[in-house]
Parts: sequence; C-alpha cells; structure tokens
Amino acid sequence: MKLSGWGRYPWIEAAGVSFETPEELAGYLKTSAAGIVHGLGRSYGDSALNEHVIFSRRFNKIIHFDDATGVVTAESGVTLAEIIATFLPRGWFLKVTPGTKFITLGGAIASDVHGKNHHQAGCFSECVLYFDLMLPGGNVVRCSRDQNRDLFLATCGGMGLTGVVLAAAFRLQPVKSAYIRETVIRCRNLHEVIDLFEENKSIDYSVAWIDCLARGDKMGRSVLMLGEHAKTGRKTPPPRPSLSIPMNLPGFCLNQYSVSWFNHFYYHRQPEFVSGRLVHLDPFFYPLDKINQWNRMYGRHGFTQYQFVLPKAAGRDGLRAILSRISAAGLGSFLAVLKLLGPKNENLLSFPLEGYTLALDFKIQPRLFPFLDKLDRIVLDHGGRLYLAKDVRMSEQTFKQGYPKWTELHRLRRSLNLITKFNSLQSKRLGV
Repeated sequence: MKLSGWGRYPWIEAAGVSFETPEELAGYLKTSAAGIVHGLGRSYGDSALNEHVIFSRRFNKIIHFDDATGVVTAESGVTLAEIIATFLPRGWFLKVTPGTKFITLGGAIASDVHGKNHHQAGCFSECVLYFDLMLPGGNVVRCSRDQNRDLFLATCGGMGLTGVVLAAAFRLQPVKSAYIRETVIRCRNLHEVIDLFEENKSIDYSVAWIDCLARGDKMGRSVLMLGEHAKTGRKTPPPRPSLSIPMNLPGFCLNQYSVSWFNHFYYHRQPEFVSGRLVHLDPFFYPLDKINQWNRMYGRHGFTQYQFVLPKAAGRDGLRAILSRISAAGLGSFLAVLKLLGPKNENLLSFPLEGYTLALDFKIQPRLFPFLDKLDRIVLDHGGRLYLAKDVRMSEQTFKQGYPKWTELHRLRRSLNLITKFNSLQSKRLGV
C-alpha cells in the first residue's frame, strides 16, 4: 500500500497489519521484520513510516472510567476525538491537547504532545499515570514514574521506538461547559506579543498567530488568543458541518504574494482587543479539524511543518533572526503559530524547553530543504531544537545536538533488543 504522514511527503510502499488483541500483536512481533506503529497518520513526516507498519486503530476500546477522579483507562488506538465525545457531556475534558483531536492515545504518548497550556500543565505525559508496553518478545510490562521508570521516560516522546503501547491510564480535568472565555489582542510586533505572553502567564491557554512575512518595526506582528474554561454553557458540542478539500490545489496557489495577502487580511480583520467572548472549544483548540483533508491545500508535492523551540533567554533574538530569514527568502507560511512553553520534563526525547515555540507550514519545493538547513543552524546556535513529530528532513547532527539524551535511549534500545523490531524512516535517518 501507499502510505505517508500528514505532510504527504514522502510517500512510500509499506506492508501493514492490524491487531485487535494483544495475542495477535505478540504473534506478529515474534515473526515480523522491524517496523513502527501507525495510528491515524497525523505526525507530519516519517516518524510513523517504515516498510512494515503496525496499525493500532482497531485496538480502541475505553476500558474503565473513574468519575470521582477523572481517570480513564483506554486502549492505545482510541482517539482524542472519541475521548472528548464520550466524556465532555459528563463534564470532563483533556488536561493537555494538541491542535488536532484526530490522533490516537498511543500517538499522544509517543509524541508527548503539548498544547496551548504547556506553561501551566506541561506535556501529555504529565497526566499519564501508567501504560502497558509490549516488547519484541511479546511480553508486556507496566510503565510509570515508579515502575519501569526508564521505559516510561523513554516511551513518552520516544516516537514509538521502545515498543507498542497497548493501554494507558490518564487523568482528565473537570469542566463546567464546552466553551472557552477567549480574549483576543492584536499585537504590533514580536516584542509586544512576547511581552503579553509573559504578562498573561497566569491564564490557562495562550497562543498567537504570527505574520512571518512582516518586516521592520512590524516584524512578528501577531494576534494573541488567551482562554480559560467557561463556568457556564452547554457540555455537548453543537452540530457543525465540515468543509473538505476534495483534491490537491495547484502549487502556484501558495506563493509569496498569496501568503502575504492572506497574512495582511487576517491580521487587519481581527479586532484590536476583545475580552472574554464565549467560543466553543472546537474552534479554539482545533481550528483546522473542521476542514477535511486540509493538507491537500499544499499541492501534490506535500508540505512540512517546521517547528522549533528556543530557550526563553534566547527567544527574542532567535525568533527575530529566523523571521528575518523567512521574510527575506519570501518563503512565508500562513499557518504560523507561536506558543509559550513551560519547563522541560525528564523524558528523553520530549520536545519542549522553557521558552517559545514557533510552528510554520511550508510546501515542498526544491529550495526549501537547503533553506531549512540554514534555519537549523540558527535554532542550534540559540540552544533550541526541532520537534520530532513534525520533522521529515532534520540531519543526524542537528538531532543529536538538540537532544543530548538520545544516547540514553540508544543504550536502552540496544539492551532490550528494541532496535531489531522498532524502527522508522526517521529513526534510521537520525541514527537512533
């Protein structure tokens, strides 16, 4: 079969198997070649691609829920969308959620996803109590911060390289409605938006859309969105029609001029300041989920999301240097998102550092990767790193400099014979 990540680059030929019971999975692992788990395919690059893949989506039951503590136990193939649909009407919501609800529980753990509240709540692993992990021989071990701690720290953010997560117990948060009280502030430049991020650290959720093509004293002009869960309102989402992109858009539709026009229009259509308006959590957390196959807008060659984090002390200078390069090259992105991140955790390959992360979507074109190599240098020079769940072209050197704990993961993989069974195109490229 033909298979790709969400960026639709690269496409590869892969052989895949599904499983509905642990016994089926154990039998496959004992006889198969090396492969990687593939959930809903929402990692952007090649982290869930290999010549052999294990589809987890059919292993998707909710096992138990404790309505006194909000702890859910579920199989790894269940999606965040299914969790929300089941528990939001009962007054519970995810403690940490990324920008799409169409990912599996196993994928959330493997990528150790973060959201608009990382400065308050950390990564997804912070709400995980334990998970059961199947190793190459078919044996299952329970992993937590106290039990098999080394595997817990390696698996959360480990991109599927330590085994197959079968089931996990994780904690939800109580909410009184399905709505968010949102404040929107239009910011004139990068310094203003960073100042406002810092001034509003006590707010649960914060995120900014940023115009990556603006120059001069307008560089980094942004629309900052702050939010907290509303105290009143319905707990069930209203029915909303989905849009869809039925085919690949022509490549010429996305260029320096169309992106510049969109950025200008989007920035100026936003009010200068709106305080406490009531919005449903779907458009607040998942604005692109309403558009089916939105990845087709980048054309038949696909796209990559370039997401990096810079430590807070280097954030302003590093972001200015990178935005200057992007603006000068004319390789703008209309999906550019800036977030404030809190302290890093102990997981070996979790992405966040305390500072700022910027994510930008670029369509694949001949001059893109050499240009991103130059941005990599700026990121490393400022003490930052790139997000593995979005990566499709990072070099081994860039990875190993940005993730110094990779050696601990590599030693663990060798000691448990994991390298013979769990590999992706990404792990081979990065030498881990």
